[in-house]
Amino acid sequence: MTAPRTVTSLLDGARIPRAASSVRVSRNPARLDEVVAEVQLDDAGSLVEACRHARAAQSAWAATPAPVRGRAVQQIGRIVEANKHALARLVTAEIGKPYAEALGEVQEIVDTCDFFLGEGRRLYGQTVPSEMADKQLFTFRAPVGVATIITAGNFPVAVPAWYLVPALLCGNAVVWKPAEYAAASADALARLLRAGGLPAGVLQVVHADGATTFDGLAQALDAGLVDKVGFTGSTAVGAQIGALCGRHLQSPCLELGGKNPLVVMPDADLDLAVEGALFSGFGTAGQRCTSLGTAIVHADVHDAFVSRLVTAVEQATVGDPSLDVLYGPMIDERFLRRFEDDHLGLVRDHHAIHGSTAVGRITKASPRAGFVGDLDPEGGLFVHPTVVTGVRADDELANTETFGPLVGVARFEDWEEAIALATGHGYGLSASIYTTSARSAFRFRERCGAGMVSVNNSTSGAEAHLPFGGNGRSGNGSRQSGVWVLDQFTRWQALNWDFSGRLQKAQMETQEVQADLDFRL
Repeated sequence: MTAPRTVTSLLDGARIPRAASSVRVSRNPARLDEVVAEVQLDDAGSLVEACRHARAAQSAWAATPAPVRGRAVQQIGRIVEANKHALARLVTAEIGKPYAEALGEVQEIVDTCDFFLGEGRRLYGQTVPSEMADKQLFTFRAPVGVATIITAGNFPVAVPAWYLVPALLCGNAVVWKPAEYAAASADALARLLRAGGLPAGVLQVVHADGATTFDGLAQALDAGLVDKVGFTGSTAVGAQIGALCGRHLQSPCLELGGKNPLVVMPDADLDLAVEGALFSGFGTAGQRCTSLGTAIVHADVHDAFVSRLVTAVEQATVGDPSLDVLYGPMIDERFLRRFEDDHLGLVRDHHAIHGSTAVGRITKASPRAGFVGDLDPEGGLFVHPTVVTGVRADDELANTETFGPLVGVARFEDWEEAIALATGHGYGLSASIYTTSARSAFRFRERCGAGMVSVNNSTSGAEAHLPFGGNGRSGNGSRQSGVWVLDQFTRWQALNWDFSGRLQKAQMETQEVQADLDFRL
């Protein structure tokens, strides 16, 4: 085994040797005896210092022509593409994401760069006609300034790219705090970004735990060093960050959790619906914000759907993420503990459990039939897939994000009951409906309240040029990806230029057109 890499914060592109507050060991969750990296965690003052350095570098980067900034994005995309397999292998080793999914995650960075490289030439403003003669009106997109980005580790490189690429393209400097349990993947991405031609000061990377980060962010906001905050993570922490930013009259970009419904109508293609439920419920071991929470199935097809889903889950491949598996281990021990202690504890007497040979962690005492690979399951963070039927609208299980390989199934008789099950939890990230009826599809879009809706597709899956984000408990309406994210990292500026040589007073000295309002045919 090779020696583990040492990961430290990056200040102006360099590793600054200093005593870390603590060291966190990042382990391969499929092989806990394999150390991926030793991560030096910094204190709150380090984040403030990084914001200060970012502030010093931002004005020069903003003065760089936007097409040139777009060229840097283009080069980043090419460099990531050339390192695609190496980065994907690191993601698999550090968080246990199946290698095929990890490749797709890295491709998402490439797609994001391909989209935004052209936006450097399309950061359009507008010329607006004035109501005055000899006067012109213009609008411009101006960078926000310094953006502090805090990301989760279930998508350790793709989701950060959704923030970092457009923020940098728009002329901002960025301070990035990645998840400490995915620090090696983040460090690799940061080095690839720097290799694309970014000036040293415009991307700072700080490794710290959550409480320290919140303390540092509060200090940086108090010092006037942060102009925008982006956060991907839990709803509870997002609410705290939203309150903190609100005290400074800032609106953060919040991408939070979900309890994503998948509605199966009587006219649905059941095999397709099962395939979508399997992927969105159990891919990445259910550790996506867009993972399926509850399948809401019409009574006419409920039993047939459950039978097919349970069979598919029982036959699904679970195990070594370097192989062709549906999912590998839980990302980190904290998520395993929460899943076993809290989320499985939401199962009640009126529920029935299906899907595997046991429930909870896969061990020698509770093995998973057909576990894939020659790994010792007890040497990793592997969990049985679980299907829970009999879910009702008032169940905690119907209203709690479980963040693990667990899918609930609820039965409905009429449309209003389906909508209540799909929306009653208050989340609004992703939702799906399986139907052959356009009327049902559009009625669901109108009523479900989710930021993203799929028809005959899973709750998971995003493309780089569509808006990504949620409403309600899933976010504050901000969006990532596509042109819509530009509104997060720019501010509109209006310019009026009067060349009449005199003061013209809008609304007071405008020309009038005379009309005969009493005219009739």
